[in-house]
Amino acid sequence: MFSVTVRDHIMVAHSFRGAVFGPAQKVHGATFVVDAEFRRPTLNADGIVIDIGLALDLLKKTLEPLNYRNLDDEAVFKGVNTTTEFLAGEIHRRLSASIRDGALGADGPAIAVMRITLHESHVAWAGYEGPPSA
Repeated sequence: MFSVTVRDHIMVAHSFRGAVFGPAQKVHGATFVVDAEFRRPTLNADGIVIDIGLALDLLKKTLEPLNYRNLDDEAVFKGVNTTTEFLAGEIHRRLSASIRDGALGADGPAIAVMRITLHESHVAWAGYEGPPSA
């Protein structure tokens, strides 16, 4: 399987519900380095997985509505613990919808698997992986 990964970041504020989260139950900030990996079994006629420029632009556009936001104030996240794992899945869902709408051009449908990884720090990260067609 061939792959291309692009990277950006977001800065958010949020809080969690549940004793398991300890002090993170209070509002706190997080900066996530976000990797979007696109995989396909064969290269296109130009010998690439995807146009890296299109992928970078799409990731930036997808992250923009989350960046510099208090996620607790966003209606779409009311009642949800916006954990790193949850956000990886949410970013995957949003990117997938854009790919299905043609944001990556003719190569979009050839993407078999997309993996989103959010790095909380140099020692901890979480992700979500699946086909963009799901």
